Amino acid sequence: MIELLTANTPNGKKISIMLEEINFKYKVKKININKDEQFNPDFIKLSPFRKIPVIIDHDAKKSLFESGAILIYLGEKSGKFYDQDERTTINQWLMGQMAYVGPLLGQHHQFHHYNPGKSEFGEQRYFKMAKKIYEELDERLSASEFLAGGNYTIADIATFPWIARHEWHDIGLKKFINLSRWYEEISKREAVKKGYDLLKKGEVIPKA
Repeated sequence: MIELLTANTPNGKKISIMLEEINFKYKVKKININKDEQFNPDFIKLSPFRKIPVIIDHDAKKSLFESGAILIYLGEKSGKFYDQDERTTINQWLMGQMAYVGPLLGQHHQFHHYNPGKSEFGEQRYFKMAKKIYEELDERLSASEFLAGGNYTIADIATFPWIARHEWHDIGLKKFINLSRWYEEISKREAVKKGYDLLKKGEVIPKA
């Protein structure tokens, strides 16, 4: 049994999507980050950076923090979406999501979606960076079916929930033919639909 301690965010959805894809039995424990539950001492013992998600693998008697590390662990444990022969490429696109795509789109959310009008510099800076990310992903996907090559992998699982907030970005996902194709293809996967509805409240993936 995997226990997933998480919130309904792109980083949280990565793991529920992966767990649905590999068909592992799991249960969700919601961490209310709006009420600072991530700063509770018991949670800090599991996640020293005070971030969701965390998993507890009760069968293996171990816990993991950081969504990228969790995806790698689940990929290795299940033998799915993390092929041994493709790992060098997968790791590059996974780390790109962790270090670049997620953090910069997250900043775009803060300035453009949550706090519009508070910093013209911040809004303009991160809007341009978000648009650049869309362009770069689109360029990659013009030459490759999925981010790491011809196969769907944890790199795609990591990136998808961030692009699923495209309505917040106001970039215009449909303008990017290859990124839209990738997004729509992944959106049709039953495991992705289930995992996206992290809290089982009927949340539906936004259309491109």
